[in-house]
Amino acid sequence: MTVANGALRAVNVVGLEAYLYGVVPSEMPRDWLPEALKAQAVAARSYALAVKKSGSWFDLYPDTRSQVYLGIAHEAPTTTAAVQATAGEVVLYGGRVATTYFFSSSGGRTSSASEVWPSSPAVPYLVSVNDPYDTISPYHRWGPFVVPASRLKRVLRTRGRLTDVSMLTGPSGRVQNVTAIGSEGVSTMTGSDLRRALNLRSTWFRIGVLSLATPQAPVTYGKHVALSGVARRLPAVRLDQRQPGTPWEQVRPISPGPGGSVKVSAKPRVPTDYRLVSGAARSAVAHVSVAPLVRFHGMPDAATLRGFARPLFPGASAALQRFDGATWKTIARATIDQNGDFQAHVNLTPGQYRARLAPGRGFVPGVSPTLTVGPA
Repeated sequence: MTVANGALRAVNVVGLEAYLYGVVPSEMPRDWLPEALKAQAVAARSYALAVKKSGSWFDLYPDTRSQVYLGIAHEAPTTTAAVQATAGEVVLYGGRVATTYFFSSSGGRTSSASEVWPSSPAVPYLVSVNDPYDTISPYHRWGPFVVPASRLKRVLRTRGRLTDVSMLTGPSGRVQNVTAIGSEGVSTMTGSDLRRALNLRSTWFRIGVLSLATPQAPVTYGKHVALSGVARRLPAVRLDQRQPGTPWEQVRPISPGPGGSVKVSAKPRVPTDYRLVSGAARSAVAHVSVAPLVRFHGMPDAATLRGFARPLFPGASAALQRFDGATWKTIARATIDQNGDFQAHVNLTPGQYRARLAPGRGFVPGVSPTLTVGPA
């Protein structure tokens, strides 16, 4: 132990073989076949010698930055035997100890050194090759992991609202860069940084996007609303809906268009929530506000405005309004009857009139088209 800059530094000083006693069982299950354990011992020994930090106050990290070393408490007779059986054995290339990177699972293909470290010179023996035997690994395929858009936005340091995500992959299929497309610009993060931030198993991943936009304006009762969104790299996408006081229900399967674009028409009769679903993944909820349909019955007579509203809101009060050149002012009120009709006696003068109904019950106010009354 030493003290540096007011902090205590602890370094475990062990010989190479004793170090490997604590590495091999930390990197490979101790109950694997002897020949596999021997291969791991040779790889760990070679890696330690090739990358150790000569001249530093320590040689290797005890974690995945170098190799996992859990010490004496993790040693096992089977792995100790494998280290002893291969004592002094290393992998050589061109007369030098090779840097023998190893991994738990390749996903079916390894990466080249130049793909992982683009600024480093190419290494002839660290090339990308197929790994057909990886299918026996329980981690050959992993996920999916559902990441809320709010978390992804924060991790990717998105500028504004996160609207989409794109990826750049390398020759092996692993993600090199991830670009967050925000409402106020784009930001980019390396695949490795995103892997660490989200605690993913590797950079061999794909980001599926599931989003549904809330319409900018309410839909009038009886009319259709166009819902748009994105469903990319996700299977079996469907549209769900939820009306006030009811659980979610399936509406229909969705077949995304080019680039994963989603265009779907809906006809809500009450304020309704919609979402896209794929397995455990769900888009943010898109709430569609509904305004009652309010209309006048043709041209009025000199003293009466008549109209109707749908759906039926018996007992609700409709405001009859006149435009005074700056604002709409209420000049009368009319009660909606059992048939949805209303009428009000007013002193009609030339000008613009409308009916406005705010029935509550989750509906937003509905307004009739403007009725223009000309001179007699």
